Amino acid sequence: MSLVRLNIKGISYSQTQNGAYALILNEVDGDRKLPIVIGAFEAQSIAIALEKEIRPPRPLTHDLFKSFADRFDIVVKQVIIHKLVDGVFYSSLICERDKIEEIIDARTSDAIALALRFEAPIFTYKNILDKAGIYLKVSPKKEDEETEDSILMDDLVAEELESEAQSSGDNYKDKTLQELHNLLDDAVAKEDYEKAAKIRDEISKR
Repeated sequence: MSLVRLNIKGISYSQTQNGAYALILNEVDGDRKLPIVIGAFEAQSIAIALEKEIRPPRPLTHDLFKSFADRFDIVVKQVIIHKLVDGVFYSSLICERDKIEEIIDARTSDAIALALRFEAPIFTYKNILDKAGIYLKVSPKKEDEETEDSILMDDLVAEELESEAQSSGDNYKDKTLQELHNLLDDAVAKEDYEKAAKIRDEISKR
């Protein structure tokens, strides 16, 4: 079976499961997206690895794993999403130490969080992408990558994000840019990464 390389497109609130998030993967040489439901902790860990500006004051579990692996010269070479059963994705870490390769079973969310920290490529098999991949249309007038990312995420979760903001009572639109940066620093210091991500999104809009 042929492998298909994937990139991380973004993370959104899941529209189907409350309290969960949807990790959106995109095939490198195609237009299909692979949505994977993950938990809040894993979503935070992946988001922090994607956003270089947010640095937790203490290492998260996946950061600890990376430090441990570095100390003992273990490298994650790649991640393969190798099975899909009843909507659950199964993944493997392809690791190497002293030129000896080992395959370690892992939850897909953990595997991707580690792939980001090791800068390892992510793959899945073509039959899995054929089965679970979806097409999401993007406006033809918007061709640059950043705009496409923004439209993709808006199409997926616009209503969810709006309702979440209303229910939480967080309104950052009235804050100045300096106030937002102060709130971001405070949220990171308190390890409230979900709040930090929302504040970062508002800063990015400015």
